[in-house]
Amino acid sequence: MVTIESDKPVYFASDQHLGAPNHSESRSREDRFVAWLDAITPQTEVLFLLGDLFDFWFEYKEVVPRGFVRVLGTLAKMRDQGIQIYFFVGNHDLWMGDYFEKELGIPVYRKPQAFHVHGKKLFIGHGDGLGPNDKGYKRMKKLFTNPLAQWAFRKLHPNYAVRLGRKLSLNNRLISGTEDHSFKGRENEWLIAYCERKLEQYTYDYFVFGHRHFPMKVKLSNQSFYFNTGDWIQYDTFGVLDAEGFRLDSLKGIEIPEF
Repeated sequence: MVTIESDKPVYFASDQHLGAPNHSESRSREDRFVAWLDAITPQTEVLFLLGDLFDFWFEYKEVVPRGFVRVLGTLAKMRDQGIQIYFFVGNHDLWMGDYFEKELGIPVYRKPQAFHVHGKKLFIGHGDGLGPNDKGYKRMKKLFTNPLAQWAFRKLHPNYAVRLGRKLSLNNRLISGTEDHSFKGRENEWLIAYCERKLEQYTYDYFVFGHRHFPMKVKLSNQSFYFNTGDWIQYDTFGVLDAEGFRLDSLKGIEIPEF
């Protein structure tokens, strides 16, 4: 378990999907997110990014995708000011290499990780491929994380490879669909099932995930809660942990559902 010492609020955000569905909409979303980063910078010492910051990301040895200079520059500035940033890869940016670690000084996590912050025990991750179902994605993830598959993709010229990757990512149902913007019931929310199973092994105060694109607070027990940070496509939601506990908020002022 990683222990973080801070007296200031800790912030969480996920699923910005920069790059989708087109340059105009992505730029507007990037501007909103960067403005939020600028706003929280004086208030915090710790930021968690829970995956799918980009709708598609792939690193060649000497090349990274074009664009995103505003958000990358802002994250670099935050790190230069001493703010700790933790990045969890999502299913859209699972091909993240060492660019964030080497250029920005941001550690990259590929699996959920336990943290101890503000006297609370948190289990944090993106949320993809967890729980009893999502078997199709689990098979796909095994393929895409295979070094041979990455080697083959890297052999494509970036002009074609990045264009292909963005097209495939854009067709992902979590971007274009609306069926995930509602609560499916406890028995069908596989991240709830995953959290409940983890509680059989160890007691956490808060489980915090993204991926689901639907912000929610779910009571798991008298002590434990599951929070999903939603997205910046529809909700502009984020999490805050301070001395009073964990809460979700939205720049759009939406009411966060509780179950």
